Amino acid sequence: MELSRREFLKASGMGMGGVFLFGMFDPELAQAQVPRLLPLKKKIGEKSTICPYDASGCGFLVAAVNGKVVNIEGDPDHPINRGGACAKGASMRQLSADNPWRLSKVLYRAPGGNQWQEKSWEWALNEIARRIKDTRDANFTERNDTGQLVNRTEAIANLGGSALDNEECYLLAKLTRALGVVYLEHHARI
Repeated sequence: MELSRREFLKASGMGMGGVFLFGMFDPELAQAQVPRLLPLKKKIGEKSTICPYDASGCGFLVAAVNGKVVNIEGDPDHPINRGGACAKGASMRQLSADNPWRLSKVLYRAPGGNQWQEKSWEWALNEIARRIKDTRDANFTERNDTGQLVNRTEAIANLGGSALDNEECYLLAKLTRALGVVYLEHHARI
């Protein structure tokens, strides 16, 4: 039997329509087509969470055994992503503290250098604070050209992201305004 492309598509569409129609009237078959992980939630300690990446609000299930994250997957009951995950969301497992491949030490490469050096967190935080203060002090403008008091620096900028919650954004804005930063922006506004 030879079918043209058009006839093949018609037959395929009618066949799939029949499968869906049959599935609507047979509750057991319809339930078998949509696997649910809800009974599994309680057995292995799954909790729901929100993806920290792009502010879409996608829901995920984090499974933990004995306090260690063993799996992160899309929440099929979440109304936004219905179990799906973008590439960033699918890689959320890499954020967990017990991920064996997660960096746990500060790596620093000096300007012009080609080797990474391990540094302590205390050194890194002090170095960041010193560089911010040095940059601010070297580029601070107390008064503009007309003599108005402006107390600002234009050498530092802050760009927030959707992974920050409201409280973190508030604190970051307070900090940067206290430093005199005028280039304070959030990527959702750009």
